[in-house]
Amino acid sequence: MTTGSLTDRALGRATLARQHLLRRSDVDPSTMIEHLVGLQAQAPLPPYYALWTRLRDFRPDMLAALVESRAVVRIALMRGTVFAVSAADAHALRSWVQPVLDRYAGTGPAGSSGERGLDRAEFEASVGEILAARAESPADLGRLLAERFPGHDPAALARAARCLLPLVQVPPRGLWGRSGRPRLAHLDVWVGPPPDGLVTPETFVLRYLAAFGPASVRDAQAWCGLTRLTEIFERLRPRLATFRDERGVELFDLPDAPRPDPSTPAPVRILAPFDNVLLSHADRTRFVAEEHRTRIVSKNGIVPAAVLVDGTVAGSARVTTDEKTGTVEVTSWRTIIASDRSALEAEGMRLLDFAAPGAGDHRVHFAPPS
Repeated sequence: MTTGSLTDRALGRATLARQHLLRRSDVDPSTMIEHLVGLQAQAPLPPYYALWTRLRDFRPDMLAALVESRAVVRIALMRGTVFAVSAADAHALRSWVQPVLDRYAGTGPAGSSGERGLDRAEFEASVGEILAARAESPADLGRLLAERFPGHDPAALARAARCLLPLVQVPPRGLWGRSGRPRLAHLDVWVGPPPDGLVTPETFVLRYLAAFGPASVRDAQAWCGLTRLTEIFERLRPRLATFRDERGVELFDLPDAPRPDPSTPAPVRILAPFDNVLLSHADRTRFVAEEHRTRIVSKNGIVPAAVLVDGTVAGSARVTTDEKTGTVEVTSWRTIIASDRSALEAEGMRLLDFAAPGAGDHRVHFAPPS
């Protein structure tokens, strides 16, 4: 394939196009979720906002129905983080990224005081037996496991179970307006056993490029949490286009994937908290200026809703709602010109029509730059 170079602006436009952030899409929510290889979902509501900013006429009940019908599940996957994914992807992705979860079980709190010293097969069988009848809260699961494995911390045992086995958070967790405390069920019990046929790592890399490319090997590793993906890219090389970024790093891409002209206008967007588009590259300069890189993720791991202006992060937003009032507070990290402020205010009002339709008073407030 022809090798060329791509500026940061060109890379940003390419990824925005694939993320449906240049133009909202008319596809159904389940199709979008699979295209994006899941939505990051540490908290219950971010997946709803992630779909709102990408889909026309999206309503919360559309995703809630998928969660209630078990077509979409919430499960720890890439980077050990909870994602909302299709049931089929939950099986395939969990199998692929299980080494990441094993690593957390072996070196984190679960490994140091929970899973270590236990027979893994016996431990997994016990978790399966406990969850065969009904879903349990992490606290109850840990307590029941501690009865079988005396001398181990219940909380650590529950964490180990989450790492070592494919446990899903079941409704009402993850439902708009009705979310409760997490309760865990085994994926095979909740949606049925995995379908026949092995999904190869090459398939996941191609899907990553379709949603997040062009990208380097390190970018793909940052997305999934796995290491040593070079061999997979090398096997795929004959099928891929290659480029260099502004720093000379080799990038891979699908030959026919969209790569818009860098001058393509990018409308203002308010991303979801924890939006995976900002967390799925080792080099984030296509979206985030270096001086703002550390602001994307707070010290306690919170990823605020980012505001995109001309395709790059210009600040953060916070949505607050009650029965009477809905507010979007925008905090800028750089100068935002008047026309972009007006566009952001209009986008914020549309967001409040979605998030707080019953509130009679909608406001978009611009906090002083920070």
